[in-house]
Amino acid sequence: MAQSMALRGSARILRQLARRDAVAIARVAGANARPIAAPVTAAWMAAPGAAAAPRRGMATASRPSLVTSAAAGDAGAKAPLTFEPETLPKVNVAPFSTQIAEWKGDLLVIAVTEEDLVTDADSGVVTLKSDRLKALNANSSGALGDALAQGGFDGKQGSASKVVRVGNASGISAKYIALVGLGKAAKVSTSTEWGTSPFQALGTTVAALAKGHRAKTLGVVLLEACPSEPSGAIGQLASAVLLGGYESSRFKSKKSPTASVLESVDIVLRTGGWFTNEAGLTKAVSKAHAVAAGTMVTRYLVEAPPNVCTPTHLADCARHIAAKFPDTFKIEVLDKAACQAMNMGLYLGVAEASEEPPRFIHLTYTPKGGAANKKVAVVGKGLTFDSGGYNLKAGPGSMIELMKFDMGGAAATLGAARIVGAMQPAGAEIHFIVAACENMVAGKGLRPGDVLTGASGKTVEVNNTDAEGRLTLADALWFAQEKCGATSIVDAATLTGACIIALGNDIAGLFTPSDSAAAAVEKAAKAAGEKVWRMPFESGYFDQLKSACADMKNTGGRAGGSITAALFLKQFVKEEVEWAHLDIAGPVWDEKAGLPTGFGAATLAEWAAAQGAPASK
Repeated sequence: MAQSMALRGSARILRQLARRDAVAIARVAGANARPIAAPVTAAWMAAPGAAAAPRRGMATASRPSLVTSAAAGDAGAKAPLTFEPETLPKVNVAPFSTQIAEWKGDLLVIAVTEEDLVTDADSGVVTLKSDRLKALNANSSGALGDALAQGGFDGKQGSASKVVRVGNASGISAKYIALVGLGKAAKVSTSTEWGTSPFQALGTTVAALAKGHRAKTLGVVLLEACPSEPSGAIGQLASAVLLGGYESSRFKSKKSPTASVLESVDIVLRTGGWFTNEAGLTKAVSKAHAVAAGTMVTRYLVEAPPNVCTPTHLADCARHIAAKFPDTFKIEVLDKAACQAMNMGLYLGVAEASEEPPRFIHLTYTPKGGAANKKVAVVGKGLTFDSGGYNLKAGPGSMIELMKFDMGGAAATLGAARIVGAMQPAGAEIHFIVAACENMVAGKGLRPGDVLTGASGKTVEVNNTDAEGRLTLADALWFAQEKCGATSIVDAATLTGACIIALGNDIAGLFTPSDSAAAAVEKAAKAAGEKVWRMPFESGYFDQLKSACADMKNTGGRAGGSITAALFLKQFVKEEVEWAHLDIAGPVWDEKAGLPTGFGAATLAEWAAAQGAPASK
């Protein structure tokens, strides 16, 4: 990621750290290693007025590994080589019976609106107002009333009553029962936008309750207000429940005692408005499963540490997806020699310093029957670790320990492929492309001032080795056009810290010179429930990238850094190709939870699937 994220430490401290690390490396490397006479110090590390230290070779020790690939020899403790959960809970939609006792399972949740309840003005006691809920309460030996009697619940969106344990004497087969709020009834009927949807909030709350009470089977009862788009609401509810149980515990020595054990979810609906389109409900649940699976792939990849999620690991994940859907997916993984044959000097220049071999990943989705009226591509930035190179990420705030997420674009791309494989959209041949590598420091590594030539023939003066992602993307964009014939492309990348400064941690920046491309991505993001915001695409800012010795530099000044990064990418896209760039540096990671979000997979899949649809008149 571009170095605008880093807060550089003082030159003196950095030189001390470099000397310390050089001694440590020499000790580990052993007697046969070439001694390091002086630390490798980039020009920007030097004190003001001092000359840069001479460039020298570096002896390096073997890197620790948990798991690098299915075929690689593993050293030390082993973590399971998994790319997604073995199973997700099964979601069913069923019509409602007035007898709650007929539902058997661990946790039964009744969704209510604020208007379903009434609060006594004097005592503050909340009781049931809805006739249907009163009938349910009577049929459940007063279990709903018991939940309300615990206090603290008023039906507001996402709120939950106390969970009440019910015994066999009540006549209910469920072990626990609770009420969860949908909010105002008017909003339930009209609000379906993700992020504000009461059904998303319901699903998130329900998932937390199920997780907290170790429920394997869950029932969610919807009685009253029916939204204008029932299938969309149920899709949001199902997605939120499926994704809400995610917990990072794969790399812990003991399984988390709080991990979700949920196996099945029954969404129980009142007959009537909900069932005007039962086929639509079934389709919505099926899509929710597909999106959840793809989002989990993205989360698993971003969560994995860099000694697990290497370029080879990303390639293995792509093979895993292709193997799941052999009728529609083909895969090729190009090694360094194959990329050299195509003159991918920008990509390979970044990869040069790493011991991990680069892997250029190309997944092709062809609709069943082979009929495709369009070729499109999704391209993801795949830096499995970004040290910054010689423009090292150093000092507090550099976030170097989180640079495992610099392959968030690649993870979203592969997650989108997983969704597309499950949904099987018609009409478009879709190419999923990742130029995977690491950005490391070594004697043979990329230097500030180097000039590289890409597969397009264009030359780039590298004035910052920490603006490496755009170099790898440039060759990937060329491949999408020249080797795949893509006429529409969207790329996703954790590209700049500048975009985080502009939009914060929840919103991705959308860059494109095309209004139609912007509209297509915005429509996909809205359907996916992910936030994007179209940013200026000011062509005049390209002046910052002009070079005296090459076609362009890879970075400009601090001002408008996310815009100049997008303008750099545009130089590698033909005029006739519709292209959009998503800078997902902010929303790829949840800082508060310390977990990946899975952002981007759903939007990219929505966009790709829509490309094969007939043009609207």
